[in-house]
Amino acid sequence: MSAPRHSPLPAAEPARAYSSPDHVPDGWKPGRPAEIVGRQPAGSRLGYQGPDQGYVIGLFERARDRVRVQPGEKIDDVLAGCRGLALRRASLFGRAPVVHDVTLALAVWGFLLESPPADLVEVRRPLFAGAAHPHHHGQVRDIADMVPESTLRMTPEQVANRAAGAWRALTGLVS
Repeated sequence: MSAPRHSPLPAAEPARAYSSPDHVPDGWKPGRPAEIVGRQPAGSRLGYQGPDQGYVIGLFERARDRVRVQPGEKIDDVLAGCRGLALRRASLFGRAPVVHDVTLALAVWGFLLESPPADLVEVRRPLFAGAAHPHHHGQVRDIADMVPESTLRMTPEQVANRAAGAWRALTGLVS
């Protein structure tokens, strides 16, 4: 192991440097029981895997001041309910969550609008109620799963421009 320059060395001992080992082992291969080979399984309630997903918590805390809730809605439920959607979008692109995922998730449900359509508020109020409770993870998954992939591939600006008029198509609740 190398040592800092200010460390005294015995005069008789030569300075050590790194050297490669004589044997380099073969690369790792999946071979354990239940090892996932190929693609991650997809289906109801399995979620969407991606790197550094915990970062979304800080992103939503920084977005808290931009969120507009209506009477009967709690901001913690809104943030928890939209987290799954932001993570789904980030994993769709194979990356960690970024602020644009948060903005899109909030815009889809009209939480960035000063005065969202009354019918949207009536739909989202019971959908997001209690989503912040840890036992309501299935509810958060349902919110994330109902939005179509075509919406997630849009830019946050495109979603924000269409949120007031075409919210049913954006959320997957086409009537």
